Amino acid sequence: MEKGPRSNQKLKIMYLMKILTEQTDEAHDITLAEIVEQLQAYGVTAERKSLYSDIENLRLFGMDIVGSQYDRTFHYQVVNRQFELAELKLLVDSVQSAKFITEKKSRELIKKIEGYASKYEAEKLDRQVNVAGRVKNMNERIYYSIDAVHEAISGNQQISFQYFTWTVDKKMELKHDGAIYHVSPWALCWDDEKYYLIGYDNDEGIIKHFRVDKMTNTNVVNEKRLGKAEFSKIKMTEYTSRLFGMFEGETENVRLHCENEVANIIIDRFGTNIPLIKVDPDHFEVVVNVSVSKLFLGWIMALPGVKIISPESTVNAMKEEITRLHDLYF
Repeated sequence: MEKGPRSNQKLKIMYLMKILTEQTDEAHDITLAEIVEQLQAYGVTAERKSLYSDIENLRLFGMDIVGSQYDRTFHYQVVNRQFELAELKLLVDSVQSAKFITEKKSRELIKKIEGYASKYEAEKLDRQVNVAGRVKNMNERIYYSIDAVHEAISGNQQISFQYFTWTVDKKMELKHDGAIYHVSPWALCWDDEKYYLIGYDNDEGIIKHFRVDKMTNTNVVNEKRLGKAEFSKIKMTEYTSRLFGMFEGETENVRLHCENEVANIIIDRFGTNIPLIKVDPDHFEVVVNVSVSKLFLGWIMALPGVKIISPESTVNAMKEEITRLHDLYF
């Protein structure tokens, strides 16, 4: 078996592709002499004539390599790539801003994204990363949980996991003394920068949602999923919009009396299909189906000119929340 430089010689065209991809872009080129020198660093010798042929083969393979001659020297550069720099910046921003991705995993993913850019463009992506400082998730195993959920959904199988909360000491504390949850997963959804599993709780016999970043020891169970009939009854867009950050609470049809200025906020939250009923030139009323949680009540408090009209139970819940806040601060 050949070893060392002689075996590297067989990989000449691969190293040539690597050099052109890493060292050139639309603003930077490389000379044939520089290519020969860098190939030698990989233990590969190359003649100019053979490089012309190799570069042409890479063009036929699909690489957009432009060659030009000035100052009696040939220059080459890759001008079009699978991803444009603006697209890579968008991917980097998405990874960096996603709360469910830990800081460590963010760095790993961004380093891989940089592999689609030249070394010059990668420097710009590095500067992009330095806008960090956002709160990131602390559960490093979330990726394995997401992968297990996807595998179970595609294979029509169940999953098992443990669920935890954070203590005041920033330690993970398993719920229900570490009990194993048995769930038939039906969907993953994204809400308020968090991943949620929507699944059928096999033990309770109902559709429930779980924060994926709070799931641990997630495993695929070789049993067919349950709850297909129950899941088919819900519309995911409506389900997520009424839960307000996926906090638990009784679902109610709540009538709101609103000033016209908040119509944009209502439509942004509930969509354009929700009827807005004009009651006078300055106000409208709307009925929203929501989970009546403290998060929903707090959202209403933050909206100027919005009042809960009915049902009475929700009005009373708002009064109790106002009293609680008054007692807390006064």
